[in-house]
Amino acid sequence: MRKGKIKYIFKKIFTIFLIAFLSIFIYQFYMEIQKVSNQNETYGTKLSAEEEPKENQEDISSIIEKVSDCVVGISKMRNISTSVFLSGASENLGLGSGIIISEKGYILTNQHVAGDANKNCYVTVKSGKTYNGKIIWANNDIDLAIIKVNEIFPKIATIGNSNSVRVGEEVYAIGNPIGYEFQRTVTAGIISAVNRTVKIKNDDETYSYMSNLIQTDATINPGNSGGPLIDKEGNIIGINTIKITSAEGIGFAIPINIIKPVIEKYETTGEFKEAYLGIFAYDGSVMSYIDKNINLANGIYVEKITEDGPAYGTQLKNGDIIVRIDNTSVNKMSELQEYIFSKNPGDEIVLTVIRNDKEKQIIVKLGNK
Repeated sequence: MRKGKIKYIFKKIFTIFLIAFLSIFIYQFYMEIQKVSNQNETYGTKLSAEEEPKENQEDISSIIEKVSDCVVGISKMRNISTSVFLSGASENLGLGSGIIISEKGYILTNQHVAGDANKNCYVTVKSGKTYNGKIIWANNDIDLAIIKVNEIFPKIATIGNSNSVRVGEEVYAIGNPIGYEFQRTVTAGIISAVNRTVKIKNDDETYSYMSNLIQTDATINPGNSGGPLIDKEGNIIGINTIKITSAEGIGFAIPINIIKPVIEKYETTGEFKEAYLGIFAYDGSVMSYIDKNINLANGIYVEKITEDGPAYGTQLKNGDIIVRIDNTSVNKMSELQEYIFSKNPGDEIVLTVIRNDKEKQIIVKLGNK
């Protein structure tokens, strides 16, 4: 009787262990099936997400063709039938490129191509038609100008974000490299560097500086000036400006973000009243040329305050380092210029400056340039 009871208990325990073992085995088997199923499902979804854009993605040739339709030729003379053979055409005739940025007839180019504000030039579009253009805004310091023609353009270029460009990114330069005979030539390359500074010798033997430039190895010849530098999605990230002639494969473009506030105001109001701070200043990329004893890691160094400018007579002093405008940090001249472009004459701004290792806030009422 005792033996039978022990045997019965043993059989019951064995049965419980067997059921438990089978349950665990079945559960693990089920989980493995679920895991494989989930992986397949995830993999399938990933493939679909990756393949979908490829099916709908526009090829680069079509993208470039669309942007090229918006590239124009710009000259200070109306008819240039032999422009490719003219000596110094890009300098003497203002022969270069531009890009249509608005249906309302606004065209963006270089100041050295179009000329000074309120002067006239001629704009030739892809169809071959030439328009009378008026330079409504120009800035020699950043070598940009906006031209207005009396025409409605159905095709316009898309403005991108130059702050997001990265070294190694594919880019394309479009323009008229040596005349209208070779109009809308496309060259390809990469972003070689950002925030570059170039020292330029002026006609009067003085020097000036262009800072915060995008460097590219895409071929840029003189007639390419004013044409767009675009990313692989066709967005304008810069305006081609100058090339170092002593080295191969080094071209530069002005970041598009600096001019965005100006374009926006023309687009929305039809005019742009340029606010004016009235200082000569440099960022860290230029200070190494100006004064090697000044190590400017952050901010903008105030070199001089113009006597007829709005900053003159305030508490701002030569040698101050501007680190913020209102609540916006500034470390590059392009950031400073972009912010001032976004304001209006008469607006008050608060400059936060570093002087003798201490922060100081200074209020300046912007003037009208």
